[in-house]
Formats: sequence, C-alpha cells, structure tokens
Amino acid sequence: MSWMFTVLLVVQILSSLSIISLVLLQQGKGADMGSAFGSGSAGSLFGATGAANFLSRATKWAAVVFFISTIGLAYVSNRGTKGQDTGIMSNFTQSAPAPAPAGSAVPGLAPAAVPAAVPGAVPNAVPGAASAVPGAAAPVVPAVPAAPATK
Repeated sequence: MSWMFTVLLVVQILSSLSIISLVLLQQGKGADMGSAFGSGSAGSLFGATGAANFLSRATKWAAVVFFISTIGLAYVSNRGTKGQDTGIMSNFTQSAPAPAPAGSAVPGLAPAAVPAAVPGAVPNAVPGAASAVPGAAAPVVPAVPAAPATK
C-alpha cells in the first residue's frame, strides 16, 4: 500500500466517525418543544441558536471531506492499471467443455435406450406425458435430424 492510500483511508475513517457523532448529537425538529419547558442548556455553550447551525455546518464539511477522500481512494487504487483487466475474472482460465453423455438432447447423438429392468417403461417416452401411463398408446416422436456435415 502506498502512503497516500493509507492517509486517505485514515481521513475517510475519521470523517465517517465524525459524521456519525455529529448526526447523533443533532436535535430533531420536535426537540424545540423541550426548550420551552426549561431544558435549553445547549444555548449557554453555542449561543441561543448556535448549536443547530454549528452542528449542521460541521456535518456538511465532514461529508465534503468524506466524499473527497472517497474519490481520492478510488483514484489511488486504480492509478497504475491503465488498460489492464483487474476484475475478479482476470485470472480465470476456461477449461474444455465436458463430453456429452450418451442419450443427451444434443442433435446428432442417438438417444439412450431405456433399461429393460424398469417394468412398464415405454422406450423414448416423454416424462410426464399421457403416454407414460401403462396401457396408453405411445406417441410418435419425430427423429432429430443429424447435424449438417461441415467442409
């Protein structure tokens, strides 16, 4: 890691923690009701309306620092990768496809024979079709044409 990346990461962490704390310190819009009943002690520290202005401005600047550090981290982390594929699939090597098993639905291959050990099995029957019911006539299934010969 470069020193710039480390500095930007520390700045981003500190700005995110400051945003969290500043948002939690701010009063909601309904909190003005409590100051009417005598709990307006924040006025002595920041002034009469200074607490809301100070906290909202500090939150704004913490957010600005957070977004600038985020853009800086994105730039620093991708600075040396001009035209290089650095994605998750950059080191992927594709292997050869597995051979098709006998009886597959690939055109040009012969369908697998139904074993004789299965009682009541109809050869070349479509599973779930009405012809799979014992005693029903088997449907006529057209043969799959062979693949054209390549030159």
